[in-house]
Parts: sequence; structure tokens; C-alpha cells
Amino acid sequence: MTDFAPLASRLSAAAALATLLAGCSMGGMFGGGSSTPSPSLQNATPSPAAVAQAQTNALPAIATQCPPIRVRPGGEAMFYYGNGKTGDPKALQYQGVIDEATRNCVVSNGLITVNMGVVGRVLLGPQGNQAAVTAPIRFAVERDGQAIFSEKYAVPVALTPPARSAEFVKVIENIAIPYLGGEEIIIWVGFDTRG
Repeated sequence: MTDFAPLASRLSAAAALATLLAGCSMGGMFGGGSSTPSPSLQNATPSPAAVAQAQTNALPAIATQCPPIRVRPGGEAMFYYGNGKTGDPKALQYQGVIDEATRNCVVSNGLITVNMGVVGRVLLGPQGNQAAVTAPIRFAVERDGQAIFSEKYAVPVALTPPARSAEFVKVIENIAIPYLGGEEIIIWVGFDTRG
């Protein structure tokens, strides 16, 4: 009569390894964990089927929704004053505002590919007479608080008299975000008037 206890023990260990691999995150893979295998796994010899199952479970998770897009606090508007009179409403030459931000995503092979866009306006102030303004728009993507994409774009805005305001649109496409599962991903957009 064959004793099935050692085989059952080995299959249980293989299943535990598969579960452990499936639950790995960036933090667990690159530090914070013990490098010494559990004594129950040191001599485990899983079957080929168990190894294949563990490899399947270790693949990146599939994202189920598009990350949110938000306007960066402090980046929702820009103001340009003349002659160093910052903050004086009578000296305002123009201001820019963001009206709407949107995104859409395609998920494939552990990547979230994002198209993102923003709609805004430039309005001339009491001292404004510009025929064209450049709106400095920055898009950024953060994963768990760390920037993985950040790019500033100079968006031209034509102001045709007698109009004292004009709309602008900026869309960027095919930004690929690696997704492992469980990360907090946020897309940011806003004016970036820093040099």
C-alpha cells in the first residue's frame, strides 16, 4: 500500500508557494521580507502542474479600472500681472483656469495605457492685450506617491480680438503605466508656472 502523506505534504507546500507568489507586491519583492525560506518549503519538490500554476499566479494583476485624474492643488489656475504688481487685480494681464480633465485607459499584459486630456480657458484681465498666451500644463502619474511620469507642455492659446478669452485643449496619448496589483495610481494635471 502506498503512503500518500508525503505527496500530500509536498502538494500543500507547493500550493502555499503559489499563494505566496500571487500575493507578492513591489515592497515584498524588493525588501522588508526574510530571505530565508520557511523550513516547510526548503525541501519541497512540487509537481510540474503546481509549478505551472505558481507561475500563472505570479503574473501581474489585471487592472479593473482606470486610475483617477485630479487637478493638482495649486495648479487649478495661473495669473500673470504686469510691472511686478502681483496680486493687484487692476494690474492683471491674464489668467488661466482648468475647466475639465479626463482620461481613458486600455489594460493589457500588466500595463495600463492611458490617454489623458485637459480643457481650460485663458481670460484677459484689465491690463491684458495679448493676442497669444502660452499655457504651461503639466501631466504627471504617481504610483504609491512616487512619480513615474511627469511632463510639462507649452500649450499655445490664440486670443483673437475682440474676444477676451479663448479655450485650449491638450491631449497626450499612450502613456504606459506598469501595474502589479494593489498600487494606488493617480493622474495629476495642472498649470506649472515654475521656470
